[in-house]
Amino acid sequence: MQQDEILARLTEIFRKTFDDDRLTVTHDMTAADVEAWDSLSHINLILAVERAFEIRLTTREVRAMKNVGDFVGLIAKKAA
Repeated sequence: MQQDEILARLTEIFRKTFDDDRLTVTHDMTAADVEAWDSLSHINLILAVERAFEIRLTTREVRAMKNVGDFVGLIAKKAA
């Protein structure tokens, strides 16, 4: 799966999770860039990504991510 495809799918998931159809997701985006991104929405986001990509993320993997680019890379690795 290509990183551009992953980012496009993530954008849809982010928009649904944060209820914002105008949200633009970039590789450099962090939780600080999204006003509604709190601990509960973070859990919902992780669960939605796991369902959408049919993968499982460990707590260690989730904690190691610093931005969406890390998320994309991890999804690409897990989905391969």
